[in-house]
Amino acid sequence: MSALRCCQAAGCWLQVRRGVTRPPVHIRCVSSLEAGSRPSEEEQLRETAAAALPVSAARLGSFFQDRPVLKNPFLEDALLRGYLRRHVPQEAVFADLCAFGKRVVTEVDLWGRDCEVTPPRLTHFDPWGRRVDHIVTSPAWKCMKVLSAEEGLVAIAYEKRFGEWSRVYQMSKLYIFSPSSGLYTCPLAMTDGAAKVIQSIGVSWPVEEAYRRLTSRQSEHFWTSGQWMTERQGGSDVETMAVLQTDGWYKLYGFKWFTSATDADMTLTLARVRDRTGATTPGSRGLSLFYAEVSRDQDGCLRGIEVQRLKDKLGTRQMPTAELLLDGLQAHRLSEEGRGVASIANMLTITRIHNSISAAAAMRRVVHLARDYATHRSAFGKLIKEHPLHMQTLARMEVETRGAFLLAMDVCRLLGREESGIATQLDTHLLRLLTPVVKLYTGKQDSELVNFRQSLCCRRVWRALAGRATSRTRGCQDCFEMHRWKRFSSDSVLSIWEGTTNVLSLDVLRSVARSSGMVLHAYFTHAKSLLAGASSVSSLGPAVRAVDGALSELEGFVQEAATRAPSYLELAARDLAYSLARIYTGALLIDHASWKGASPADIYAALRWCEQDLCILASNKARGCYDANCQGLDSALVYDQATDGKTDAYCNLND
Repeated sequence: MSALRCCQAAGCWLQVRRGVTRPPVHIRCVSSLEAGSRPSEEEQLRETAAAALPVSAARLGSFFQDRPVLKNPFLEDALLRGYLRRHVPQEAVFADLCAFGKRVVTEVDLWGRDCEVTPPRLTHFDPWGRRVDHIVTSPAWKCMKVLSAEEGLVAIAYEKRFGEWSRVYQMSKLYIFSPSSGLYTCPLAMTDGAAKVIQSIGVSWPVEEAYRRLTSRQSEHFWTSGQWMTERQGGSDVETMAVLQTDGWYKLYGFKWFTSATDADMTLTLARVRDRTGATTPGSRGLSLFYAEVSRDQDGCLRGIEVQRLKDKLGTRQMPTAELLLDGLQAHRLSEEGRGVASIANMLTITRIHNSISAAAAMRRVVHLARDYATHRSAFGKLIKEHPLHMQTLARMEVETRGAFLLAMDVCRLLGREESGIATQLDTHLLRLLTPVVKLYTGKQDSELVNFRQSLCCRRVWRALAGRATSRTRGCQDCFEMHRWKRFSSDSVLSIWEGTTNVLSLDVLRSVARSSGMVLHAYFTHAKSLLAGASSVSSLGPAVRAVDGALSELEGFVQEAATRAPSYLELAARDLAYSLARIYTGALLIDHASWKGASPADIYAALRWCEQDLCILASNKARGCYDANCQGLDSALVYDQATDGKTDAYCNLND
């Protein structure tokens, strides 16, 4: 069934509201004349003149700002097209992405808006009192599922028609799709992750059918997967128990505090296997990974699941997220007993990369719309694109967006090489190191870009478009209607999901320790090779020298940290991750600007990126931020409750 027919069947006739004109409404003045009296000639003239004025002119004025126009995101993105021309020069890829970009404008963006205004709702009981726990989603959300299958948004990566570049092709398509998807990229990320886990463990009974459905292009066959991991305690503090049955399957009992894409067809979840005595193994070593299908009995009731409530969220309202009681849910153990956390490593790699692509895509969409808005918004007698300060702001946003894109795509490239069986040991080490780095850094970039501080445009525009007054405008809010992006960014989902910044920074340290430093060796080797390839481009000289100097500073820090206590490097973990991201992104921008098809804008972007402090580790080390006494000073600052003697005496009197 096509996405259009799906929408028709679901009653999803989404009409374009833009460009709809309404006839002017005229109001005649009502005089306080007594019945039967005739108005004077002057009053008649006044009433006639007033009747000719529409309400818009009399009360609101006739001028309205034009909204920014969404154009084909593939054709509007010179960097994306240039990257693909360099690495994936396939006519079929370009034709598909161009056609899909058109579909995003004409269909998908409208569905995404409908998902936003029609969030999911939960129906606990049917009219006869049976508990059914139906999560009702919008017709547009169902259209997104059909489209995802038809367009192969998961399948592309597993069909591998383009070999090692299949992942780059898939992620390029998701990059175009994500900002208009109504957050449907979230269940797609978990679907992709689930398929990856099943593939890595082995596609065999009873998950063989699930794998085929997760990677299918047939909409009536396609499944999505949920991810039911988090419990009230958070992290790996899981209390859900798995009880072995005589048929070899398990039944799960527990409470899942946060389940994403709860309307999915299946899920992967963690639980502790209970032995014959009823005991379980504590800690992450007691966790196993389970596969479960979401099904209903003949009365329409969920089997082994009760949906307690849907989460009331600031952002991501389009997607159903729920609290679930698992009460005898039938499940199959996928991992070896006690190897659940290790088994989801592949899933985390996939979902973190999806997260990075969504962050870079959101940044690109924001810049595209801001760029368009600057061509027809006037302020102080000229278009705002003619104001140097405004162009400086957009240029800085563009540089950040380019950096995020190249960093995310390079990790996709490494993943594609690994999945194609051609990855070198250097590629494998780089992928392990850069996956948490790209996720944490692009998540922060997205949040900061949407809230980029500048005040160039009229606040009235933002207030009117956002539907509420604000005391201050920031970044892209200055340029056009941003309330959806602002709420999504404020929710911080991209910087929190699949690991907060600090958790991911510690994961970077873990990768260094477990590889005996080989991941850093791979990092330095590859970054220097990227610089070497640009040595012949004289215009890139300042950028090359900046990155080379930052690499030297980073190497010096790593060598010194090896002689210090572990707490020294732990204090520096966050700054280490940021430095790794900034330096490597600089090298990627330089590399892209040095190929024969590069544009002057590519060179300028590389130069601008490398003007910043690339190795903040060195700067903060010089300030003593990682010294042994810092931990105590930080704690004292945070919990400062010092009072003077008079206040103490006063408080004692009133005790």
